[in-house]
Amino acid sequence: MTRLSRLAVTALALVLVCGTALAHRDATGIVKQRMDAMTVMGDAMKALRAMMRGAQPYDAERVRVHAATIAGHAGEKMTALFPEGSLNHPTRAKPAIWADWNRFAESARQLAMYADALAAVSNERAPGAVFKRLQQTCSDCHRAFRTKK
Repeated sequence: MTRLSRLAVTALALVLVCGTALAHRDATGIVKQRMDAMTVMGDAMKALRAMMRGAQPYDAERVRVHAATIAGHAGEKMTALFPEGSLNHPTRAKPAIWADWNRFAESARQLAMYADALAAVSNERAPGAVFKRLQQTCSDCHRAFRTKK
């Protein structure tokens, strides 16, 4: 990684940390932990989406980094952030998570699977199909298990 790349990553991290701190200032405990994790995954998805749509140059290494970020917060790591009844303000989690836990856990598993798959095909000419599956998994889970702002 070049010095300029490291500087850019550091600057981005500082911006994300400051923005997240303000957005989640009322959250505490496990709710804050999961809101922060969701923000990190959301930021990774935004960066991936920009590359997939051509708004940013495609960079296979960045795709792998963002995909690994998502995979690192998905699966069992994600479900661990949702102990039963953790609906403290300002959570956007719906009670449906615990009412349909198996579906929620499967969505978290698929998120990890598609993120890993995206990293694996990042050097291919058109990883867009895998990205679409990843994006659809996020959307389906949000629709079922997250309240709107």
